[in-house]
Amino acid sequence: MLRGAIICPDQQLADSLQNAVESQRVAVIRRLARYPGTVELVRFLRAAAPDVVFLSLETRAVALDIASRVVAQAPGTQVVAVHRTCDPAILLEAMRAGIREFLAPPFDPAPLGETVRRLNETVSREPPRIETTDSVYAFLPSKPGVGATTLAVNASLALAALPGVEVLLADFDLTCGLAGFMLRASSQYSILDAAENALNMDENLWPRLVTRVGGLDLLPAGKMNPGFRIEPAQVRHILEFARRNYRVICADLSGLIENYSVEILHEARRIFLVVTPEIPSLHLARERLSYLQQLDLGDRVTLLMNRSEKRHFSSRQEIERLFGLPLYMAFPNDYAGVHEALTAGKGVNPSSELGKCFQRLARQLTGTTAAEPARKPLLSFLGSRKKNADSVPPRGPDVPEGERRESFAH
Repeated sequence: MLRGAIICPDQQLADSLQNAVESQRVAVIRRLARYPGTVELVRFLRAAAPDVVFLSLETRAVALDIASRVVAQAPGTQVVAVHRTCDPAILLEAMRAGIREFLAPPFDPAPLGETVRRLNETVSREPPRIETTDSVYAFLPSKPGVGATTLAVNASLALAALPGVEVLLADFDLTCGLAGFMLRASSQYSILDAAENALNMDENLWPRLVTRVGGLDLLPAGKMNPGFRIEPAQVRHILEFARRNYRVICADLSGLIENYSVEILHEARRIFLVVTPEIPSLHLARERLSYLQQLDLGDRVTLLMNRSEKRHFSSRQEIERLFGLPLYMAFPNDYAGVHEALTAGKGVNPSSELGKCFQRLARQLTGTTAAEPARKPLLSFLGSRKKNADSVPPRGPDVPEGERRESFAH
């Protein structure tokens, strides 16, 4: 089924058009009652990702400019001109602008059906291309208490500190998510609200759900709600939206490997299995790894060793032999530094040894160096965030081959 959007200031015409195209199995996912400016159009396209834009030519110069920007921002998106009359001059002007389909009331079923058929064929051959990211990283603890959330939070902050890197940290630990607490983020909305509104997510709702912490967008777990279950389909919709609007997405998981967590793991480019040197953690990490291999996810797993101390084990090779995986990075045990960060509600001191590890991890994941020029952020058009708005509806980089891995930090 085609996903359609209508841009039409004439509401009577828009209503008639929507009824007609929906009868031809076109899902109208969004409507704009005015011609959007450049910033609003980019937000609209990234949020809705339509296959077809039905565009009123009521104000032709403005509408044709929008048509050209739709094609530039989302190549492959089909534009259908709409007008109350089939004026030959208007048809010719639309054709010169590259628009190949034109509709006018009364939208008779037979010709409209032919138009929809052609649109389906065109979209099947050349689907719309909207810039998305594949940099989704899941932080999975071997067991509770190994500090996976600490790594997820501080890695996300380090990523967000890089020039031009827009980052989302989503706390999917519904049992005891701590990311919001660690960053002192006060929000009445959470991942639960995002899940319940996943099908209706747009560029106006999303900024009200996330909390801005420095340069990082946080989607907290919210208050404990044991009876609530996130469906895998809801997770897919959330991640699809986030992929179009962030360069990096970090997901903090509970470790219980719920159905929705499995969906996230399948979406992740890299699964960071967080372990500590203690024997129970290593034992359970092997169990986690075995299960992930059964899900055909073993090749995405990367080991992160938290609270590393030289006295805990004899060699790096011993750990790698135990798991049959390379140990990508080890983070030193810095209880005082982590405690200080928690007290202040911020990340660990970036000048500390632990803080430098997070900076190295961030640079490796994005393939950047401290001197590299900024890359254009995906959210450069998204605008400022609104915090705790009252109008939210109620709940209803893979590591390159051969890349140098970090040695233990002691």
